[in-house]
Amino acid sequence: MEEVLAYAAAALVGLWGVAHAVPTRSVVAGFGRISADNRRVLVQEWLAEAVAMWAFAVLVAVVTAVGGGTATAHWTYRVVAGALLVIAALTAATGARTGVVWFRVCPVVLSCSAALLLIASLL
Repeated sequence: MEEVLAYAAAALVGLWGVAHAVPTRSVVAGFGRISADNRRVLVQEWLAEAVAMWAFAVLVAVVTAVGGGTATAHWTYRVVAGALLVIAALTAATGARTGVVWFRVCPVVLSCSAALLLIASLL
């Protein structure tokens, strides 16, 4: 069951990373006329979160495949869950306070993934 929960969390986080990367162009366009430097920073930050999600997903999947059930795997799940909760809290305090539905959904998705990992770490 631990492995199923860990893989489910990895899949959810990885897909959420895709959900960040795909609309990057339209998100930046939504800011209207901004300087080239500001546009680059927006693209960088939007894609950086996607890359972070992919890295978390791959880390959890690899640790589960190589050493599922070990103390190392359990601590990896806990650390990744903590990072996801920090990002969820940051999003809840910032982007989720806007009218954009995806920003409001983000803390829920990340918190659910963190919960799956925390449960997996206790099994």
